Amino acid sequence: MDGAMLTAQSVAAPLFASVRAHGPALLAAVDDPHAELLALVWGSRFDREHAHGLLARQPGLPPQAWETLASAADSFDRLPAPRQQRLRELILGHRRRRWDNGPCPESC
Repeated sequence: MDGAMLTAQSVAAPLFASVRAHGPALLAAVDDPHAELLALVWGSRFDREHAHGLLARQPGLPPQAWETLASAADSFDRLPAPRQQRLRELILGHRRRRWDNGPCPESC
């Protein structure tokens, strides 16, 4: 499957399915959640140090939050480069749609 054929479902869903449970709380204190997500996945490896910093800003997160994030990080690191790039493009596309359509609803 080439990069053009990768859909949001095939790239993002398996990677972030469990992160959705903690993602809103993790990103609640940041000004630009999309920028934070991009910072986590911009390189060829998930930025665990940056993730630790995000977790440190949210002391009320359950202990499973890091385990969930670490699992997503491991999943991202195992993705082939075209899938990693497609995930970045999906985040950028979502960000553009949010900027075009106003504030992000609670479901983001």
